[in-house]
Amino acid sequence: MSTVDLDVRRFTHEDLPQIRQALIDVHADAYADVMDDEFNQRFPWFVDHWGGHPEFACVIAFDGMEPVAFAYGAPANPYREWWREHLETVPEKSRTFSFSELAVRTKWRKTGTAELVSRALLEGREEDLVVLLVDLEHPKVQHMYESWGFRKVGERQPFPDSPVYAVMLAGLPLK
Repeated sequence: MSTVDLDVRRFTHEDLPQIRQALIDVHADAYADVMDDEFNQRFPWFVDHWGGHPEFACVIAFDGMEPVAFAYGAPANPYREWWREHLETVPEKSRTFSFSELAVRTKWRKTGTAELVSRALLEGREEDLVVLLVDLEHPKVQHMYESWGFRKVGERQPFPDSPVYAVMLAGLPLK
């Protein structure tokens, strides 16, 4: 398997009805070993929540007709960026893109697909910064983001039943 063979396509809020099930299917495969967790079972709600944002941005990588990975998010509301509480000094440029979700089918892991869709999602963004959350129980994932230029600025548990996450911030464009 090679990322060279993947077709990466961009989608917006208007496309959600056509891509919703693909996102849910890729997520179910990527998280198959932990889908008994109620938080993971709520993923369709998160798809609808984020996809309902008028500036929702999504990329999906396809192997032929099969969706194998996706990344999505949306711009944060100006001056309401929740990550600010984790910094003593807030960067002068602070327009932020909230990178909400990344999922890669299990057979496509460790092929560069995660980086491919992540960079495709963030390429050409007008925001100054990008923020995301990484489950603290996945230090390899945190290290992956650090290798792309993200840095941990704090920790957050956004929902009572969610994991505790590392809050990670990077400047755009990524290095």
